[in-house]
This record gives sequence, C-alpha cells and structure tokens, in this order.
Amino acid sequence: MAGDDIQQLARERLGFDRLRPGQLESVASVVAGRDTLCVMSTGSGKSAIYQLAGMIIDGATVVVSPLIALQQDQMESVDERTAGVAAVTLNSTLSEHAREELLDDVEDNAVEFVLLAPEQLANDEVLERLRDSAVSLFVVDEAHCVSQWGHDFRPDYLRVGPAIEALGHPVVLALTATAAPRVREEIVEVLGMRDPNVIVKGFDRPNIRLAVERFHDAARKRRAVVERVVEASQAGGTPGIVYCATKRAAEELAEELRDAGVRAAVYHGGLSAREREARHEAFMDSGEIDVMVATIAFGMGIDKADIRFVFHHDVSDSIDSYYQEVGRAGRDGEPADAVLFFRPEDLGLRRFFAAGRVKDDEILQVAQALVEHARPVAPTTLVEELPLSDTKLATAVHHLVDAGFAEVQDGAVRARRDADLAEAVEHAGEAEEHREAFDRSRVEMMRAYAETDGCRRAFVLGYFGEPYDPPCGNCDVCEQLDGAPPARDGPFAVGDRVRHDTWGAGTVGQLADGKLTVVFDTVGYKTLDPALVAERELLAPHDDGEAAS
Repeated sequence: MAGDDIQQLARERLGFDRLRPGQLESVASVVAGRDTLCVMSTGSGKSAIYQLAGMIIDGATVVVSPLIALQQDQMESVDERTAGVAAVTLNSTLSEHAREELLDDVEDNAVEFVLLAPEQLANDEVLERLRDSAVSLFVVDEAHCVSQWGHDFRPDYLRVGPAIEALGHPVVLALTATAAPRVREEIVEVLGMRDPNVIVKGFDRPNIRLAVERFHDAARKRRAVVERVVEASQAGGTPGIVYCATKRAAEELAEELRDAGVRAAVYHGGLSAREREARHEAFMDSGEIDVMVATIAFGMGIDKADIRFVFHHDVSDSIDSYYQEVGRAGRDGEPADAVLFFRPEDLGLRRFFAAGRVKDDEILQVAQALVEHARPVAPTTLVEELPLSDTKLATAVHHLVDAGFAEVQDGAVRARRDADLAEAVEHAGEAEEHREAFDRSRVEMMRAYAETDGCRRAFVLGYFGEPYDPPCGNCDVCEQLDGAPPARDGPFAVGDRVRHDTWGAGTVGQLADGKLTVVFDTVGYKTLDPALVAERELLAPHDDGEAAS
C-alpha cells in the first residue's frame, strides 16, 4: 500500500491531518509484511500505527498490553477512532462464558482487534482458539517489558515469543517509548523477530524544559519540591505529577501539599485496586485532583495531554525510566517542566534495588526442578513448588534458556536432555552478575545526567542513540550559555555515540573534572581518561545503523 493511501486512510478513519514522523514508515513496513520494532517517544501516537495496519491487513490483530486499565484505554481509542471495527479485551476479569463468546467472535472474523494481557498466552485454549482464527498481525505494546536490560521487565512477557511461534509467526509489530540500543537487541531476540525493520523516531520533546536542582540536605530538598508545586498550583500550572521512590515518601509529601492548599492525592501499589482506580479517574477525567504524588505504580496508560509538570522528588533507576516518566508532560505540545530534585545520597536506595539479583543457588533450584520434571512444566507450577518470586523464577529461566540448558515450548519449560547442569548454572550465574552490574551502571548514568555541565537534551537523546547538536535552549544548562554552543573537550561531546574495540558501542555521558564517562550498551558505565583515550585511540565515532529512517 502506497504512502499516500495510508495517509488518506489516516485522515478518513482516524481524523489525522498528517501522520507524524515514524508512523507512516512503521505502518508501511508492517503492511509490507515485515517484522517491525518502532521506538517512539511517549505520546507520539504509537497506537495509531497498529490501528491503521490492522485495518489494512486481512485477519485479526492481537495486541499484548501489560495492564487491564491500559487495555481498556486502548479499546476505547479503537472504538472512538475506527467506527465499525470491532475491538475486544481478553483478561482475567471476564467470566468463562464471556471469554468463550469473545473467542467465538474472533474465530468468526467478527473482531479485528483482540487486546490481552501476556498471562493470557499461558492458557492453551486461548492460544489454540487464536491459532484457529488466523491472526495476521501480532502487536507487542510496551515491548521493553520483555527485556531484562529494560527498566520495566515483566516476567509474563517471556511468554510472548513462544506464543508468536505457536500462532505461526504472523507479522510482528513491537512498540515502545524508551529502548536504548541494548534493549532493542533483546526485544528482537526474545520476540524471535525475523529481519526486523527497526525504526527510531521522535525522542526529542522540545516543549519539555529539562532541569536539575541539587541539594545535600534532605529537608531542604523536600521544602523546595513543596514550594515549586505550590507555586505551580497558584499560577494555574497544573495538573502535574510528582514521583517518589517509596510509598512512605509519597504519602508524606502528598499530605504536606494538601496542608499547603494543593489538591493533591497519593498513588502507589499499596492502595486497593478500587482506590487506585478512583484516584486515577479523579486525576485523568474529573479534574478533582491537580497533583498526583506517586510511585512508579502510576505509570503506563497515563495519557493526559495537559500535564504541565513532572517533578522527581527522588532519582529514577535509569535514564530509560526517567525519560518515559517525564514524557507524560506536555503531550499537547504546550510548554511543560521536568525537574529532578537531586541529592547524591538518594542514589544509595537505587543501588540497593539494583543489587536484588537472583542468586546462584536459586538458579540451581530452578535447574534441578526442571531436571526432576523431565517433561515440559508450566512456570506457574514451578512458582508453587519453589520459594521464589515470579520475577526471580522468570529471570532464572531466561538465563537457563540463554545458556542452552532449557527451552520453552508453547509457554512451558523443559530441560534439554544433552545439557550440562553445572556448566549451565555457572553460565547463568555469570549472566546475572553481568545484568546486576549493568543495572548499577544505569543508576550511575542518572548521576551523570544530574551532574553534567553539558546540554541535558543532548545527553538523553545520545543515550538512546539519537544524534543531537546542542544547545537546545530549553534546559537549565543551555539557558546559561546565551545561545553559544558548548565547548568540546577533545573529539567527543555529551551524547555522542562511540565504539570501543572491547566494550562495543556506547554513549558519552559526561565530560567533567578531567574524566570522560561512557555508558556501553553491553558492559555498562565506564570512566576513562580523555588523554589516554586520545593517545591510544580507544574510542571511535559510532553510527547506529539500526536506528534507520
């Protein structure tokens, strides 16, 4: 289908004057029958890609989405935009009778879009009925959830790759808002994408002002956050979101804001589902809440166009997380603020979280359980048998599969007969140590972002492999440059993509205090001596060919 025809369909069915950069390329790629990974910033219209492609390609479209609330929002979007095109959600809230009726409709070609959570793919009946429905397009939303290198890994997403193969590998479209090069590689690998077209577009959100305020005293930092929120509220600069690292901090800050006259509420995973739903609605739709003070539990599916600020009371665990969180501001294109209130001591909590890896003896437990079963076993069975969380179990299985010890078949796992247990456990343990080191390095990249004396926008975009020439004119650093470009320290600048013979591709994170810091895609954060780099030519410019178009 020609690009002009796709543009016309977008105007007629979705009411778009014109598709945004990346949307047209992605739709055309999928319609041409090619697996496609689309990485576009939050709020850039990724759902429109699968809606258009699904309407063009004959056959049902399966959309895997991580949250029931997000599925509901997406279904409403389909209903609103694509009149006459049926969309249904398949999740745990349905009765058995309702699910049967829904699957009957899918088999009868009465449904175009089937939105479901990844855990539904563990149901043999669901997979079999979908296989009989001749699914033509398989969409993975929030695709970074499949990656152990991503910022929001979900064990249930490990079922998606085998499910795609069980359905005969229809065309695969993976969508995500934030995926650094290493994460993109694992998305492609885990989903089993074949010769994928990787489209990276639209990371720059020029209407969002990026800034960092630094503190050493926790009480002063708290007061500064309260003062900034009160100021914004009094000036009509709401709604807004304030992110905190813990439930306790969120509750205390929300109470302080209410005492200061701000219509603030708290949102975190400790609330009941009913409370979360009520507060979500009060913020998103009714306007009863001006400021939501939240943990990252308030995240995916937040599609409110007029959010004027996203403040971080605490540092995020990675640039990936931070940029997705701030991307919830200013989706209407109007000016918005993203401010990180940074205290170096706060990094300790993030380092603690990054150290919560699955241990060698836990990997051994999983491997031994697979050997004892001898036949394919469902992950839910292993969870019941072993004293491990879903996340640790999924991580251990992932490493054992990668080591060649185990394999996944139709959502079940079994040990390979010819595999060496001791060797596989050692390999898996090393892989987990490597992942933990990388997680720690991502925390250090947040420090580099907070302490950089270069353009913050160039720093962030460079991290995602998107070139950018500073100054941006809309971050606190560039505002002090009076429009003059920052001086380069040697051949590299913050945000440049580089390559090392041993460590591979990476992104320059900071040039300060006589040190050059680089985050490498596979080994993480490294600090180098610029003089030694120049003398031995340790780094060379690198072009991410995958970030095409």
